[in-house]
Amino acid sequence: MDAAVEIDHYAILGLPSGEEGKKLSKDEIKKAYRAKALISHPDKNPNDPLAHSNFQKLKTSYEILSDATARAAFDALLAAKLDRLRHHARLDSKRRRMMDDLDQRERAAEAAPVDPAELGRRKEEAAAKKFQQEVARIREMYAKKMAEGTRKGDDRDTAVGANAEAGNELDKEKILKVSWEREGEDYSAARLKEVFGRFGEVEDVVIRAKGSKKRRSALIVMKSKAAAVSATRNMCGDLSNPLLVLPLHSNTADLPSASPAKYAEPETPNLGNLVGAGYQAYEDSILKKLQKAAEKQKS
Repeated sequence: MDAAVEIDHYAILGLPSGEEGKKLSKDEIKKAYRAKALISHPDKNPNDPLAHSNFQKLKTSYEILSDATARAAFDALLAAKLDRLRHHARLDSKRRRMMDDLDQRERAAEAAPVDPAELGRRKEEAAAKKFQQEVARIREMYAKKMAEGTRKGDDRDTAVGANAEAGNELDKEKILKVSWEREGEDYSAARLKEVFGRFGEVEDVVIRAKGSKKRRSALIVMKSKAAAVSATRNMCGDLSNPLLVLPLHSNTADLPSASPAKYAEPETPNLGNLVGAGYQAYEDSILKKLQKAAEKQKS
């Protein structure tokens, strides 16, 4: 039996289950997940060998409870388990033995009606099977999203050039360098576009398909320089795995004078290491393609 069937996913998030759990809103579940993620992230527990495993269990429970269909199946499974426990609690040991003997005779005769305890067991098995199917569906859905995000990242270089049609020259000050941890909440191109869309229109997103084992990175092309500057002044992404946002080519006059070190030029050697070896060459190849697209527009 799948281990997810034996786990109380409400309890993993520190929430009540049963009838109380069914009444919880999506926002309450998300709030509980974020609170747990902040304290159980592997980076916060470097000396705990089970930190990564526990964090993955937390994510799995959240994915199940945030999916309406999977959550309904899990609630049905909990209800079936509770019904079975209540039924057995009403039977003393002697009566339970009598019911077991009767059940065996009935099975042999294949004639008498099924005992209520057997009906409860079958109901629980059916609910567990349905819940397992929902868990498998969610896992397959997330795996497919991850695979699609990687394939799109391989083919995005040429697509970025099309966005140079808005102007005759490539403006590096509108491009942001973004990186994040692989072990935390992952980001697809669509998710990054949603995150940075809060600061202005996003023209394109390029996710690097290969690189560091611990970090992933991307380039975000904003519609305006003002939107790019605004994005560098704010914390972006999910609380459990925030994004590191740096301007690809910053104009120091546009950045706050109170903390210039925070907005240092990303071309320095130290910052280059944040997104993995060889990232500068990767940036240069994309910028060359963007520049060529801009020159074609001029001609």
